Amino acid sequence: MSVQQIRTHGDPVLKSVAAEVTEIDGKIAALADRMIDVMYAAPGVGLAANQIGVQRRVFVYDIGDGPLTVINPQIVESEGEWTFEEGCLSVPGLSWEITRPNAVHLVGYDLDGNEISIETDEFEGRVFQHELDHLDGILLVDRLDEDQRRAAKKLLRERAIEISASGDPDGLGLLRRG
Repeated sequence: MSVQQIRTHGDPVLKSVAAEVTEIDGKIAALADRMIDVMYAAPGVGLAANQIGVQRRVFVYDIGDGPLTVINPQIVESEGEWTFEEGCLSVPGLSWEITRPNAVHLVGYDLDGNEISIETDEFEGRVFQHELDHLDGILLVDRLDEDQRRAAKKLLRERAIEISASGDPDGLGLLRRG
C-alpha cells in the first residue's frame, strides 16, 4: 500500500459514511497495519479506512507515542472551542484554520476487542474529530465557510488538472516544488 492509494478530495468514497465493524479479526488487524504504513509514508498523524477506499469505521493515529487503532469510534462528549491550522492527507499541502471543540471523550474498541475510553483535548482531540469526520463522509473543506470552500475547491480543481498533466499522481512532486 502506498501514499498514491490515499483517496483525494473529489473521490466519492470519501463522501460516504463508513460501515460499522461487526467482527474484529485478522482482516481488521491487517487493515490497521496497512493503514499505519500508509500514514507514516504520507507522512501523517492519522488515517481513516475510507481514505484508502475501505468503508469500515476504523482509524489509526500516532501523535508521538506509537501507532494506535480505534474501531467503531464515537465521540460521546465534547466541550470548549479551539481554532488551529488543520491539514489533511486527502488534500496534501493545504491547510486552513478550523474551529472545533477543544476537549472530547472518545469511545470505541482496540484491535483485541477491548473497549477504550479516551478523554483528551487539543491536538489529540482534533485528530480524533478529523478522523471521525472522514468516517462520517465529512471532508475538511466541508468545515470551511462558503467563501473559503469556494476558493479551496477552485484551487483543488486547478491542482487536479496540474497533477494530471504532470504525471505526478500523488501530488507529492507538486508539494516539493511549492
